Amino acid sequence: MNSCLMLANAAQPSFQFGGLMMPLLLIAIFYFMFIRPQQRKEKERRKMIDELRAGAKIIFASGIIGTIVEAKEKTFIVETTEGRMEILRACVQGVCDEAQPEAK
Repeated sequence: MNSCLMLANAAQPSFQFGGLMMPLLLIAIFYFMFIRPQQRKEKERRKMIDELRAGAKIIFASGIIGTIVEAKEKTFIVETTEGRMEILRACVQGVCDEAQPEAK
């Protein structure tokens, strides 16, 4: 009798697809809701930074506003009200809109 039960259990597949379905679904939801949009936003930001040239008015991540005087490979020379400074390209948060009033 025991040998018949063992043969019956051996015939059943040990892998159950239903148990794996929920984690795969959660991973897919997280990818399409969080990871992919963030990657797209970062790609657009990098493209915007690569297109910046001298004369562009930018906002730093710290909130300082300045005008690019010279663009180097990894940095910008920026003119602010306090004088010139060299900043990393990664510190640029965005480009100032001309429609916005000057920050004082």
